[in-house]
Amino acid sequence: MRFKNVFSIIGPSMVGPSSSHTAGAVRIGRVARQLLGCQPEKAQMTLFGSFAETYWGHGTDLALTAGLLNFDTDDERIPEADLEAEKAGMELEWVQGRGNGPHPNSVKITLQAGGCKAEIVAASIGGGTIAVYSLNGFDVQITGEYPTIAVTHSDSQGVLASLTSLLSSEGINIGYMDVDRKGRSGAAMTVFELDSAPARVLIEEMLRLPHILEVTMIDLTQRS
Repeated sequence: MRFKNVFSIIGPSMVGPSSSHTAGAVRIGRVARQLLGCQPEKAQMTLFGSFAETYWGHGTDLALTAGLLNFDTDDERIPEADLEAEKAGMELEWVQGRGNGPHPNSVKITLQAGGCKAEIVAASIGGGTIAVYSLNGFDVQITGEYPTIAVTHSDSQGVLASLTSLLSSEGINIGYMDVDRKGRSGAAMTVFELDSAPARVLIEEMLRLPHILEVTMIDLTQRS
């Protein structure tokens, strides 16, 4: 399966008590924050399955909040993430979802900061490993294990060719690519999991390509 790796066996460096409910949740929160591009002002977490049933006791709420604050999995401030969020002026809302969602340990996070919004659906699938199933309403899959670029664009001929050609010209290898579109000639999103993180100048070059609407870098490999 695509979402299995060594972390399923040994787990990440983390603040406990549970790799699924704590480390994985921190990483999900960080993906959501990076998708937004800044610290959120408002955050709504809709929890499903065991996340919804046990999040208070297992510290999932603190872990997700810590991720939104861009803390790493081993950050000693995780147990006080709710206080840190309050200091930062972040409004948090917790909602119990119906059913299990895409996985028993899953959450939908909706963020807002100023006029910017972001939404992800993700799950913690064991040993600190996560699976992200949706970014801003597009059905794509990423793991967070590799530097990832999420590109929102119009579904136009030549867009994917121009994006892959640009990455290749900079010597960056694509480990995985996924595409979702809203309809023919409508909005689309392509995600690239890369073997190495691109320079900021490459992101800027992507934004100058025809039909590109937004480019977002998600990189959990970088320490906060």
